[in-house]
Amino acid sequence: MEKRLKVWTYREGEPPLAHVGPLVSIYSIEGHFISEMESGESRFAARHPEEANVFFLPFSVTNMVSYAYKRTVPRQERPVKKLALDYARVVSNKHPFWNRTDGADHFIVSCHDWVSFAPQRDASMPEINIKHRRLVLSDRDTPLTKRTTLAFFAGGLHGAIRESLLRHWEGKDDEVRVYKRLPDGMNYDESMRTSRFCLCPSGWEVASPRVVEAIHAGCVPVIISDGYVPPFDDVLDWGKFTVRVPVEGIPEIKAVLKGISMRRYVSLRARVLQARAHFVINRPPKRFDVLHMVLHSVWLRRLNLRLSY
Repeated sequence: MEKRLKVWTYREGEPPLAHVGPLVSIYSIEGHFISEMESGESRFAARHPEEANVFFLPFSVTNMVSYAYKRTVPRQERPVKKLALDYARVVSNKHPFWNRTDGADHFIVSCHDWVSFAPQRDASMPEINIKHRRLVLSDRDTPLTKRTTLAFFAGGLHGAIRESLLRHWEGKDDEVRVYKRLPDGMNYDESMRTSRFCLCPSGWEVASPRVVEAIHAGCVPVIISDGYVPPFDDVLDWGKFTVRVPVEGIPEIKAVLKGISMRRYVSLRARVLQARAHFVINRPPKRFDVLHMVLHSVWLRRLNLRLSY
């Protein structure tokens, strides 16, 4: 990939809907990817479209939602979908590349759930919550001897999965500490760093920045979700550094986690620490970081596209 992948970024469109995206908050990877591909410094950027393997449509779904979303309009008729289709229509009418594969070698990057997702075609991206434009997440590790909490979660009541988690566990156990709102004096990041497992339930969206937060805290993520496709699962074996609990298994969370042997837990956590490098946004990017991993996912699907012909 490093020697052969070339990406052409279309010039059509104007900010804020195209060519820029969020650089902070939970959808920040979308903006950083657009920025990197348009910086002129990426080793993967094609100088001419004829040398490209894949073609990038640099519009920001997050910005489209921010600027064009109208709650009163039925979802299937909202302008976000129309804007995306209009952009694709412009490039297909103006350039010859879309029509060669009916757009199959074209891609967008969206950290927002407003775009349909098909696992056999699309790649999942992590949500990384960048605060105050500080790209470096804390990698300060807490040794096992100081991880005195079995499992921890704090988060709003977003969706049925969290409702179930809070109903079964909020304020009911000293080892499985679940909060809708953290009590005064408790720190969210410190609570993650002093827990062995961090519960990562889906909210209204299937993905959550909590997974990446747990990884950087050295806390084994416990994914509680229906239909969550983990990022980079083509190359990362998520079963070796996370635990999955089905939604119907929420009442048995404590029993499941207590049933994990210390030997297995130590192995899980060691691999969590190894996985950290793949969930970091670097500018400029570094090998194996999240921007490279996103491109690698695109590259793999490009190979699959050609092999399927």
